[in-house]
Amino acid sequence: MTTPATASALLEVKDLYKTFGPKNGAKHGPVVAVGGISFKLNPGECLAIVGESGSGKSTLARTLLRLIQPDSGSVLYEGVDLVRMTGGQLRQQRRNLAMVFQDPYASLHPRKTVAALISEPWEIHPELVDKSGRPTRIAELLKQVNLPQHFAELYPNQLSGGQRQRVAIARALALQPRILILDEPVSALDVSVQAQVINVLMSLQERLGLAYIFISHDLALVRLVASKIAVMNKGVFVEAGDTQTVFSDPQHEYTRTLLASSPALHEDPPANGAS
Repeated sequence: MTTPATASALLEVKDLYKTFGPKNGAKHGPVVAVGGISFKLNPGECLAIVGESGSGKSTLARTLLRLIQPDSGSVLYEGVDLVRMTGGQLRQQRRNLAMVFQDPYASLHPRKTVAALISEPWEIHPELVDKSGRPTRIAELLKQVNLPQHFAELYPNQLSGGQRQRVAIARALALQPRILILDEPVSALDVSVQAQVINVLMSLQERLGLAYIFISHDLALVRLVASKIAVMNKGVFVEAGDTQTVFSDPQHEYTRTLLASSPALHEDPPANGAS
């Protein structure tokens, strides 16, 4: 995925902390899930955050959206701090950052049609699409994720895993966000359909100018999709930089261990995206 040559930061995270566990009078100290994370994300850019399970990647993603309240730090969207916002202000700003979760089987209500699922965000932000225009907009969103219009009347149990995840992406796009946070978006899918979803995401970024925060443990995939990479271990970024540079000349021992443990990295990446 490409990055603009020059751009001001769309999102800037400064010294973000999140701990869990007892703090006062406890025998053991709190667990640091996010320990002073800072980074910038430019318009149209894809930043990958990689690390082993338990490194803090998903907690960081949820903290950025204020689904989890950080202990301290700031999350600046176009200079406005989401951490300091409450109520209606926060709801309005959240539409600029949308999240696609790992498991499409768990993230979609089984008793709602695809049309109802995609239109859920408009119940909170009705100003985006009036009710008379929703069927047309739903059809447009389905087309953007390469699904036919008649899928609007289907239920999640009538769809494959890859189709469900594309519905989840369409729902995220319903808010017209500028940033998508993708938390292991294809790890729950069969290998045979992962490429289909990745192709959809790459195409959407190109056409809509979206910025991505792409959370993954799949280093071969990250090398394909990301322009920048941050390697996370025990709640902190141990290394960050241009993807090609980090992969070709890793500076931290943890990064080198991750790269050495991924046999797929020894294969040549596809020349023109996933196939």
